[in-house]
This record gives sequence, C-alpha cells and structure tokens, in this order.
Amino acid sequence: MAQQPPLSLVQAILMPGVEGRIDHLAIDVPRQRLFVAALGNNTVEVVDLKAQVRLKSLQLFQEPQGIALVPDANIVAVANGQGEGLRFISAEALERGRALALGDDADNVRYDSSARRLYVGFGDGVLAAVDPATSSVLGEVKLAGHPESFQLERSGPRIFVNVPAARHIAVVDRNSMRVTATWPVVSARSNFPMALDETHHRMFIGCRSPAKVLVFDTAIGKEISSFTIVGDTDDLFYDGARKRLYVTGGDGYADVLQDQGGDRFVLVSHVATAGGARTSLFVPEQDRLYLAVPHVAARWRKFASTKLIEWLLPI
Repeated sequence: MAQQPPLSLVQAILMPGVEGRIDHLAIDVPRQRLFVAALGNNTVEVVDLKAQVRLKSLQLFQEPQGIALVPDANIVAVANGQGEGLRFISAEALERGRALALGDDADNVRYDSSARRLYVGFGDGVLAAVDPATSSVLGEVKLAGHPESFQLERSGPRIFVNVPAARHIAVVDRNSMRVTATWPVVSARSNFPMALDETHHRMFIGCRSPAKVLVFDTAIGKEISSFTIVGDTDDLFYDGARKRLYVTGGDGYADVLQDQGGDRFVLVSHVATAGGARTSLFVPEQDRLYLAVPHVAARWRKFASTKLIEWLLPI
C-alpha cells in the first residue's frame, strides 16, 4: 500500500477582490472560521471553512498584520501596521469593535489563555501586555529592535522574542515584564518565524539569510543544530504528534521536515505553492495546514488569484 504524502490538498477557497500581501491567520475552530489579515488590501477576510466560501470582508483596517482569537471574550484581536494599533472584532457578529492605540507597526499578537492576556509587538522595540476585556495596556517591555515572531512558554513564565535587527532572541519574563536574557543568533540573519517544542526544550528559528532553521536548546540558550529550508519564510510550526516541522516561504514552496532524533531533521516533502505564499497556520485540532496565496503569485496558474489553501496532514 502506497504511503500517503505528508500534505494532501483538500481545497482552495477563493477570496475575490483581495489584492497585495497577505499576513497572518487565526482560526475559530468551533465556528469553522478562518480570519486572514490581508495587509495589502487593508481588510480582514473571514473564510467559512465548512461552506468553503469567503464569508465576509471586513474593511477599514490599516495594514493588518498579526491576528489572534480571544475565545474567553468572543473577540478577534487584529494588530495594524499603521494608525490605530490594536482593533477588536466580534467573533460572532463579525463587526469591528473598539480599538487600542499603540505605537506604529503593531505586528505579531499572541493570547495567553491562562492569564487572559494578549501580547503585542510593535514599534522600534516594544512588547506590550494587554487586557482584552478592558482594552488597556497592563505593562510594556523595551527591546533592542522591532519584535518579529514570539512564543509564550506554557510550562513557565518566559516569552521568546525574535529581534532580527539586534541578531538575537530576547527572553522576557511575563510576570515582571523584563528582559532576563538575550541569546545571540550567529549562523544566519533575518530571524523572523519561531516555533516551540517544549517537551524537548527546543526552539526553532526560521532565518532568511541564508534560508535555514536554527534549533536552540531553551535550557541553555544556545544553537544546537541547523538545516536548510525554503527561502523567504514567514511561518513555521512544530507538529509534536508527527514529529514534523512545517515551513512556508515566499520562494514558492512548503517544506515538511521529519525529526530523525538527535536534533536532526530530514526534508520529506517540498511542495510547490506560489511566489509570495509565505504565511500559514497549523491547526493540530483539525490535522490541517492552511496557506494564504496572494494574487501576485502568478507563477503557478491555478493559484493566480488570492486563495486560501487547505491541506490535510495524514497520520
């Protein structure tokens, strides 16, 4: 019996009228809705995954970048690169709600469900803790440059933050909101996406120059391994159940790498996507990987308009 490929195409959902760059994605699993930050279009696109259609296009955003579901408050938080900072959307009614002014270039957003706090990176180097219930800033920590992807440790109080301009990873204590350490990123530049494997005390850092993943030991704060990946990556995810890493890049491929043990990863799939299709979302509850494909990606004809690609991840 032939072995199933690591990624099996399920569907491609068209998002008509959406132009320009696509940034990050968030999912409301119970409602089967995917929220897409259409940065170049100044909209947030809402996709009904069950009906396989674009449900709504929410207007009047200003370069939406990061996006996160806040299930406790039944809202979606959207970080805007220009203007208003953080804007909230009703997850049920799909209407724009209140806003919270931050600095310029509000970017990645993460939600800590245990503390019921949002964390937002923005400006020349600030990470803010936000109470989504009151739309108020609870605290800020100054960084050495603009924060790109960051991850919240579940088993402890640390936040790991990629700071490409400083060529390091900042370690933030989210109780004190202070930087407790900086880990140099030496063997590559432009460290943008990040994923955690807390079980094995590992952090995966996606770099663009050269295109590779750096594996850090989070117990000692040092690089322990590295391997080549698709270029221009903006998202990567570790799948602990399958011991795989999924990496998507603007060079037009999605890479699947298998953990061979000993911090060694082997490329098992190099799927052609389209140029510029670098943002994605892994949803372990669904065994799905979603990829946003912008209209500018015309080198693969069937994805020559803005689409959302859904892949099944077979066991």
